[in-house]
Amino acid sequence: MGVKEKRTAPATAAAADATHRHIQQNERFGAHNYHPLPVILERGEGVYVWDVEGRRYMDMLSAYSALNQGHRHPRIVAAMKEQLDRLTLTSRAFHNDQLGPFVEELCGLAGYEKVLPMNSGAEAVETAIKAVRKWGYDQKGVPANQAEIVVCEGNFHGRTTTIVGFSTEDLYREGFGPFTPGFRLIPYGDVEALEAAMNDRTVAFLVEPIQGEAGVVVPPDGFLRGAAELCRKRGVLLVADEIQTGLGRTGKLFASQWDNVRPDVLIVGKALGGGFYPVSAALADGEVMDVFTPGSHGSTFGGNPLAAAVARASLRVIVEERLAEHAAEVGAWFMDELRRIASPHVAQVRGRGLLIGVVIKDESGRARPFCEALMRRGILAKETHDQVVRFAPPLVVTRAQLEEVLPSIAEVLRTGG
Repeated sequence: MGVKEKRTAPATAAAADATHRHIQQNERFGAHNYHPLPVILERGEGVYVWDVEGRRYMDMLSAYSALNQGHRHPRIVAAMKEQLDRLTLTSRAFHNDQLGPFVEELCGLAGYEKVLPMNSGAEAVETAIKAVRKWGYDQKGVPANQAEIVVCEGNFHGRTTTIVGFSTEDLYREGFGPFTPGFRLIPYGDVEALEAAMNDRTVAFLVEPIQGEAGVVVPPDGFLRGAAELCRKRGVLLVADEIQTGLGRTGKLFASQWDNVRPDVLIVGKALGGGFYPVSAALADGEVMDVFTPGSHGSTFGGNPLAAAVARASLRVIVEERLAEHAAEVGAWFMDELRRIASPHVAQVRGRGLLIGVVIKDESGRARPFCEALMRRGILAKETHDQVVRFAPPLVVTRAQLEEVLPSIAEVLRTGG
């Protein structure tokens, strides 16, 4: 799907002034809760984006996997335009003609009986937390207000006060307490620690199959399978947060499938909206999802007809264009190529599918300067967890497109800039 347009001539002084003006405007009037690369994007198509100065870049971030289908996929554009001309919002006070087909199609694709649609990924995580707690009280018999959920060090499940309360990242927590109780932390990838953390009040284990924000951390082989077996044995629900790893990113529809695991609760988002609209969902069978009754949980925008229409088109693109299979093939090749780069600065290349992290050695400084150097060469990647450059292009990327940028990536990794 990528376009063949090449990078344009160097920017004019007026265009450069526009970049400076946009950045200053955001710095003056916007909250300083992000540290973006100094580029102002105005257009995108497929795997490419263009800035206000006319320069073309390959998008190697995909909006943290929200753009698995690429920028402005024409099938999703068409679905959104058609729905915009019909109906955009009803609230859940009324039915709409897109919600039923959407939840049926998502349940059929993922293999669950019920789905509760929301908007942001954090909302879907909060939905899952509510579901497993209520299941614990209603079905497992945990005493009121004593339910516990086991989570992992290095987790990233969102930014709500409940979620940051069980983060191990000080930056996410500082100044936002007091926090919600009921969470136990264990080292990521440690089944023995998981078993030790469980007790009669444990209702769920919430985990990312691969920790994206922690630096594309892949757990030991068999970890998720061992966790699933332990949860089943102890009567604990396994909750997989696949907001970043799901919908084809790691080379399977869901990363849990690499371990042949079917979580009790599956959380999806980001690519569910195809890069057009915030759509998320928590999925489970009736035993868990039926704990919700009218009024016990909701969202004015969750399941709105525009979101449902966009999500239906987004799912069709992933399945019919075989993006998961493509990510597995191209991702394995790309990771091998990155590992072949003889760099004095790289400690490790890790990942799965098209979710890849290049770990920069501590003595080589932080990953940010590497990302800035890549930007100057027309490649937009973003550092995560200080020392990791994440490469996660849209799943529509071709091997030829990656071959085009590999020499620039190699130069930056070898020289540090």
